[in-house]
Amino acid sequence: IIVGVLQETRKNKNYLEAKTTARMTTSKDKNKETMFYQLDVAGLPDELFQKEVPASKWLERAVTTTDPKGFPPNTLNQLSPLDKDVERERVIGISLWMIGNVLPFLAPMLAVGSLWSVLAFRMLQFVILYVGTLYGLFYFYFRPKFLRRFPRSSFMSKQDIKGNQYLYTERNTSKYLSLRFVWPKSVADNISSKSKPVIFCTVPHGVAPIGITAYPVWSKLFNDKLCHWTCAPVILQLPIVSFFMKSVGYVPAKAKSITDTLTKKEENIGIILDGIAGMFQQRQHEEIAHIRARKGIVKIALRAGVPIVPVYGFGHTSLYRVVVDPFGILEFLSAKLQVALTPFFGRWGWFLGPPVRKSAVCLCLGEPVDCPQMDDPSKEDIDKYHKQLLEHYEQVFDQHKAAYGWEDKKLKFA
Repeated sequence: IIVGVLQETRKNKNYLEAKTTARMTTSKDKNKETMFYQLDVAGLPDELFQKEVPASKWLERAVTTTDPKGFPPNTLNQLSPLDKDVERERVIGISLWMIGNVLPFLAPMLAVGSLWSVLAFRMLQFVILYVGTLYGLFYFYFRPKFLRRFPRSSFMSKQDIKGNQYLYTERNTSKYLSLRFVWPKSVADNISSKSKPVIFCTVPHGVAPIGITAYPVWSKLFNDKLCHWTCAPVILQLPIVSFFMKSVGYVPAKAKSITDTLTKKEENIGIILDGIAGMFQQRQHEEIAHIRARKGIVKIALRAGVPIVPVYGFGHTSLYRVVVDPFGILEFLSAKLQVALTPFFGRWGWFLGPPVRKSAVCLCLGEPVDCPQMDDPSKEDIDKYHKQLLEHYEQVFDQHKAAYGWEDKKLKFA
């Protein structure tokens, strides 16, 4: 207990020192032009986490810097103080979500296997007990408690997708991750001043890119257009899980769905560009973005005539430890089936558990790639703007890696 208190005290001290450093940087050279904004999403007061609150109220809390190199070293990776109820709720809630993605595949296999195997029967019993315990704690203890903090007319609305993105679970995830957003002045100027929708392209995927689940930020802060994130089509067929994901605006990661959202609905799209392949790209001294051949999104952007905003998720690859087979069989099968088949471990070595909480997750937006409208873009056109996208990823990574404490890391495209 004493060690835990001392560790928490040290984390809070580091967090406050980082905030002080950022504010000191902001206060210097006030006459210079602002280069970057930083918003501590986890630190937003709960009363501001409402659909009706204008984006200007959030922007008032943003820290800025005039340094073209970005924020000072080690100021973007500090953990924020975390309410114990929020921490416990996310430990249970995220673990339930993870097993919920697996259960539709695992339960039938164990049920059939239990007809012949005692081991399969015992495993089925354990899974039922495990899921039942998590669900009971989540639904009967934490859900009523947090709905009193964040009152809603209904838990999920069929009509108000934007309102659904303010669900307390996603709010608590931002706090658990100590989530921050960083963006350049060009994003603030160009995107917010235009009526066009945009495509937010995020890498890396990691095991679970849960930094993106601060859904209101994407739908409020930059151009006030509802942002629809994409996922593997099979996910939207799963019971319970699909209901939640559709309720917060998810669409299938298919060209037609993405194009219709951009052109017919004129709403934003968010996509994890490296997809399932990104789950297997974990290295100690370098970050791997599996996007060298991912050009389809550029073709879609050119046809729709919308900009692509590269987003780098610092910390996504540190949330879980993945067990990867040396022959790449699981990666091959996962890519073919569009379902992750690799085991992974989170906090305290918990299989399919909550993510590790060692440093903050920081989503850094890069310079937008302006894609002119083309009905039939050529291969040369696609290659040209895809090259720009890769260059902008390198730029945003190099600009902010020192501020995240990764000064010696390099970004590699696969």
